[in-house]
Amino acid sequence: MKPRTELSLKLFELMCERGYDRGLADLVSRNLNTDFTARRMIGYLKYFDHPSDEEVVDEMLAILSDRNRIMQKKECEASNARWNQILAMGFDNEDDDI
Repeated sequence: MKPRTELSLKLFELMCERGYDRGLADLVSRNLNTDFTARRMIGYLKYFDHPSDEEVVDEMLAILSDRNRIMQKKECEASNARWNQILAMGFDNEDDDI
């Protein structure tokens, strides 16, 4: 896992301030270790009064699922762009980095 961002650390602090177990807060902030994912969880926690531990974990999994879907979409878009370039230029002119 990559190191936590500043927002991930703020998420950890927010969860501790709200009375969540430090172990759960650590688990959530380590898994949501990007600004995008941490910001989404912070928004979730601020919108709802005090979701249960199970609801927090469920939201964490949903956020990670969304993030993976976005990453797959971007990978597919890059592959599609490269394929379109090959079709436009032909196979004889392709670079060695494929």
